[in-house]
Amino acid sequence: MENRQKVLNLISLAMKAGKTVSGEFSTEKAVKSGKARLVVVSEEASDNTRKMFANQCTYYRVPICFFGRKDELGHSMGKEFRASLAIMDEGFANALVKQMNINGGSKYES
Repeated sequence: MENRQKVLNLISLAMKAGKTVSGEFSTEKAVKSGKARLVVVSEEASDNTRKMFANQCTYYRVPICFFGRKDELGHSMGKEFRASLAIMDEGFANALVKQMNINGGSKYES
């Protein structure tokens, strides 16, 4: 199985386990409250959205990565489109980072 699909499957599993939040407002809230372990922002997100989350994650020391299309992220979460989501579980976050580092196709900043 392709790594990209593995990442989407992990997001889907985290969603089913109730360990994710998605959408700009909920993701931002998770970062500020210290609950987010990893933020995933779509590669298609607007420059403003990307910059806002990059700055926020740097300030709150939350790892961030830019991965996937909005429809891919949304589909993996059982929704239509998602430009941002936060993983609230350390295990899922570490597994995702590991897959993305293997994938090499996404930017990861800690």
